Amino acid sequence: MFELLLAVIFAAATITSGQISIQGHTLGDDTINDISPHAAVSERQGKFFPLFSVVRFANSQCTGTNNFNGTCFTRRECTNYAGTASGTCANGLGVCCVFTRTCGTSTSANNTYFINPGYPATYAGGDRCTITVNRCHSKICQLRLDFLDFSLAQPNSSGVCDLDFLLVSGGASTVPRLCGENTNQHVYVDFNGATPITISIDTNTNFAFDRRWNIRIQQIECDSPCRAPNGCLQYYKGVSDTVTSFNYGTTVNTRAPLIGTRQMANLNYGVCVRMALGYCSIQWSQSDTLSFTVSGDTGSLDTTVIGRKIKFIFTIDIIISELNFSYRAIHFLGTDLAAVTGTDCTKDFVIIPNPSINGTAENVDRFCGNGLVTKTSSLKPFVLYVVTDGDEIGEIQNRGFILDYTQIACAV
Repeated sequence: MFELLLAVIFAAATITSGQISIQGHTLGDDTINDISPHAAVSERQGKFFPLFSVVRFANSQCTGTNNFNGTCFTRRECTNYAGTASGTCANGLGVCCVFTRTCGTSTSANNTYFINPGYPATYAGGDRCTITVNRCHSKICQLRLDFLDFSLAQPNSSGVCDLDFLLVSGGASTVPRLCGENTNQHVYVDFNGATPITISIDTNTNFAFDRRWNIRIQQIECDSPCRAPNGCLQYYKGVSDTVTSFNYGTTVNTRAPLIGTRQMANLNYGVCVRMALGYCSIQWSQSDTLSFTVSGDTGSLDTTVIGRKIKFIFTIDIIISELNFSYRAIHFLGTDLAAVTGTDCTKDFVIIPNPSINGTAENVDRFCGNGLVTKTSSLKPFVLYVVTDGDEIGEIQNRGFILDYTQIACAV
């Protein structure tokens, strides 16, 4: 709580020759020092004027005129913390203080926005761009990073982020190296005691690309219901929602349009869902027939939506081959015929613990290939695991996944 002392003062005023003088008291922008209601009156006409009150307001979250989240502070406090006043809060008594930082800076303020130089303009690239995040107080245990805008160079043909990538270091939990298109994604990272967390973005100026990023950094208290459980890189809280793999997209990898993949290598993380009150199980399903392509040569199944195939039509045999590809694309992709399960999933896969189909338990929990049959799991907590290996060569045109989840109410 911060006190705003309004321009109304308890003071001992001396009236002499029609003038009022305040004895030994100073008035700042936000505070008043050494004012006593018992100051002596030097003339018989002197009187006390009870003219001030104390107004208190919390440093709560607010929304600035630029639609960024900020914290409600007095104007002086906002300036002292190197923030920017963006509208008012607390019924006009405070300002909505927004914190934006770019390369080579640090912050201890909640709701800090880490942006590329010149944002919202794009960035040609340069040296490593870092921000150091310190806890705003000792009861902070976790950060949530929201990628409000995130566009870096695509991974190479092996799925490795080698030109541009985001790194998070200093925390007690691991965030994988990320690149490509990840707008609207989020990750959680735990503090390791009081050790600061460093967020870095490396870019390669030798590769022409219109990069941009705007990452909101939220600090989460140890006892907050918004804190993600241990082992959860991502955390969803709705009864239903959509989960998208990193760098998912419907266009080809521009760095390797014929043989590359949008799926990133070396991933191993958990996507957790908070169990809603009165709900006992969760159902996972692909969002559409093209939204689960995590292993195998997807390009040979779909020659129109996912990838581009070079067409050499010289003979009738090749024409028939082209027709066969089209048939497979229509009838296999996104169905149980394209789904792979169990021990056949050794490189890239998702894990749905203790799954069942229409009430019948399955004896496998690994799923890959180019289709996912809808699964239900009652194991708590609700979690989806995502694993990819270190080399995506041969996994042509894989995009990753978009999965919908829906929590199912407990039986009465």
